[in-house]
Amino acid sequence: MKLLQLAASLCLAAITATAYAQDQNLARNLAASCANCHGTNGKAVAGSGLEPLAGVEKTELLRKIRDFKSGAKPATIMHQIAKGYTDEQMELIASYFSAQK
Repeated sequence: MKLLQLAASLCLAAITATAYAQDQNLARNLAASCANCHGTNGKAVAGSGLEPLAGVEKTELLRKIRDFKSGAKPATIMHQIAKGYTDEQMELIASYFSAQK
């Protein structure tokens, strides 16, 4: 029985990984939710008081998202948004914005 459960878990993990790999627009789609505050493609409106995300180094973006998620960095809404993302999704979002110019 445990072997069956292990096999089922491995299959589910493989299906999930395949689903992420197949959706070439997943990073862009996840990042789209950031546009409401940080502008289209992470290019915040000048004078809005919000940080632009486009072109920021991936490691810096990941640090900020993780700080919001953990509560280490105070926020009005970002801590709630960040809690909704998995580590893999945060990686995709940070990669997407760091590639924007």
